[in-house]
Amino acid sequence: MKCDKKDLALYAITDRSWLYEETLYEQVEKALKGGATFIQIREKELERAKFLEEARQLKTLCKQYQVPFIINDDISIAKEIDADGVHIGQSDGTADEVRKLLGEDKIIGVSAQTVEQAMLAEKMGADYLGVGAVFSTNTKKDAQDVSYATLAAICKAVQIPVIAIGGITKANVEELKGSGICGIAVISAIFASKDITKATAELRQRSEALFQS
Repeated sequence: MKCDKKDLALYAITDRSWLYEETLYEQVEKALKGGATFIQIREKELERAKFLEEARQLKTLCKQYQVPFIINDDISIAKEIDADGVHIGQSDGTADEVRKLLGEDKIIGVSAQTVEQAMLAEKMGADYLGVGAVFSTNTKKDAQDVSYATLAAICKAVQIPVIAIGGITKANVEELKGSGICGIAVISAIFASKDITKATAELRQRSEALFQS
């Protein structure tokens, strides 16, 4: 399974910080009903057995909606549950190393903050790039800020799809217009919302209008 640009219009990344009385499964289903086109599960603190259980359930859910489901960072869990792929950072190895472990049919996304990192990731076989943080964010404190100019330069330098990540909301998403991205990756603008389905639908509409027209 490979991803198409349209699959990356609205890339939702989970965060259990805002679960409140709901389960992650319930929140992800609300995002899928709102039109999320891609789901990444991101778990930094969850014990492995619970991570596996959660990932299996979400994989089944995403399959029902025919939306790609990938794992952040953890290649072993991606392989164990036969996820659609994995997203790795600069410190998690290279795309070709991950490809050898997961197979040719899996989606491999790579985080990049510079043109050099982006070009290397493409050369190593990445299927798409996540570039950011394009705005300030408290969700991912280790993210390195990327200017609009660098984002646009990355998009121009590679042939694979690029999505922007970091602090993106419906209020600032238009500032990314013309950069060359094909979609946006969002965490809090979806999962911290009181109405996840509505927030997702609004972001999907804006992303498609701005980046896929």
